[in-house]
Amino acid sequence: MEKQEYTITLYTENAIGMIGRISGIFSRRKINIESLNTSPSEVEGIHRFTILIHESEEVVRKLCRQIEKQVEVLKAYYNTNEELIWQEQALYKVPTEIIAEKAPVERLLREYGASAVVIRNDYTVFETAGHREEIDRLTSELGKYKLIEFVRGARIAIIKDSAGFHSKLKQFERETPSPEIVENEYLDQQDDVFTM
Repeated sequence: MEKQEYTITLYTENAIGMIGRISGIFSRRKINIESLNTSPSEVEGIHRFTILIHESEEVVRKLCRQIEKQVEVLKAYYNTNEELIWQEQALYKVPTEIIAEKAPVERLLREYGASAVVIRNDYTVFETAGHREEIDRLTSELGKYKLIEFVRGARIAIIKDSAGFHSKLKQFERETPSPEIVENEYLDQQDDVFTM
């Protein structure tokens, strides 16, 4: 099967060690994670992982099924780039004198929608967001003008045809209502029941 970029979106409980357990599933299968982002989701107490990998669909499907076996993982989705709205963020540190003296650098930064974050006498830090190819092109161009430092953030993505995880939870609650609460008859007798 042909390999391509896939973005895996996981909804998990906010539990200690989740990143290690999730990344362990990838490393055991010798799958390289291109980028990994974690953040709170639209549902309080639920975290969202956005993972970018380069694999075949069959491998990604099996991987999602394996990840969903983790107790704290509520759901795993995988999507191609066409099924997502996605961005990556980048920061660039360039000498301030270059920006002041070279008009092409200023035009280049405007062309890519970069905005100044910090301006000092010795350097200026710009930020921009876009697709990886755009960020790579800007990095390459700024390399010609004494780029001091560069860092790119992990991919963030929203699934185009999704009503959000919150609606999935509400749907689940409607379809499988919880049973009536049953009082534990031994609750007030714990010292008698749990003795050694």
